Amino acid sequence: MASFNGLGTNMGNLCRLSDAQSRSISPENFCGEKNGGGRATEGTGSACARDLGVGWKLSPSVRIEPGETFTLADIDGPGAIQQIWMTVTGHWRYSILRAFWDGQEQPSVESPVGDFFACGWGEYAQVSSLAVCVNPGSAFNSYWEMPFRTHAKLTITNIADEAITVYYQINYTLTEVPEDCAYFHAQFRRVNPLPYKEVYTILEGVEGAGQYVGTYMAWGVNNSGWWGEGEIKFYMDGDEYPTICGTGTEDYFCGSYNFESKSADGGREYREFTTPYAGMPQVLRPDGLYRSQQRFGLYRWHISDPVRFASDLRVTIQALGWRSGRRYLPMQDDIASVAYWYQALPTARFPQLPDRDYLEVI
Repeated sequence: MASFNGLGTNMGNLCRLSDAQSRSISPENFCGEKNGGGRATEGTGSACARDLGVGWKLSPSVRIEPGETFTLADIDGPGAIQQIWMTVTGHWRYSILRAFWDGQEQPSVESPVGDFFACGWGEYAQVSSLAVCVNPGSAFNSYWEMPFRTHAKLTITNIADEAITVYYQINYTLTEVPEDCAYFHAQFRRVNPLPYKEVYTILEGVEGAGQYVGTYMAWGVNNSGWWGEGEIKFYMDGDEYPTICGTGTEDYFCGSYNFESKSADGGREYREFTTPYAGMPQVLRPDGLYRSQQRFGLYRWHISDPVRFASDLRVTIQALGWRSGRRYLPMQDDIASVAYWYQALPTARFPQLPDRDYLEVI
């Protein structure tokens, strides 16, 4: 958004003055209050700061017990979340991130934390993009703009059997939100395995006007050979057949020819890449013993080419490889995804999040 009110700042308008108020929430300032940071008298850093006192990193993180939901942010608007940084211990599929806008009971964001930040396999992979950055050693960063008019609430739920430690900082602005600003949404799905000859649904059930802005996929391949011939399809505003139909999985993620490159020994290999708008930052290769499957992490951000819809949206992708006789093979893969989009409220209720065993990366 090209605006000078503190919403949608970019390099072209950084010099412009604004009445917006910058705020930040972290374990050192749970409420984001002006003059409220660095005043903790106890916290996870108390023992380390026992000789130093207030102001010396007494509360850098929080511990979340099994089954507990912790409120990361509870903000009265109007305003917009501009950046989220966090690092989370434990199994990343077992920490569930949710966001609620303007008092809605149902979340507009619901995803395991790793998948939301384009690291769905529970292992670190560097991501260098405009919307999401994942940096050493396990630093998750989101730059998706998240406007709200009356209220914003972000939570994280620990569904593991062990406590987790979460370091986080949520940077936001208090400012007027233009009438035409929509609300950020993100929805996780997983199917394992995909039934034979069925397409994978990335998103459906969206009602109202908005724009689709991104896809992350954690794709586990259960066959030999190339796996990415499937087309992505966008059905919008009552479509029977898709208005937007891609030509192949690697094409949608802005690669080509199987993401192949020459290896150091002169052979062929998958080549990881990460760019501002698209990437395949993660390739988990079989080790010849217990790690038996090829697994891939891919993202595609529709920042310069948002897919706009007026009343409804459904997004699907085929899992398609090759079989004998140069025929396509409908594959039965382990596929998880996060869809990212903006829309007007209300948010239609999401499908129920899978239980812990179904979420687990095995």
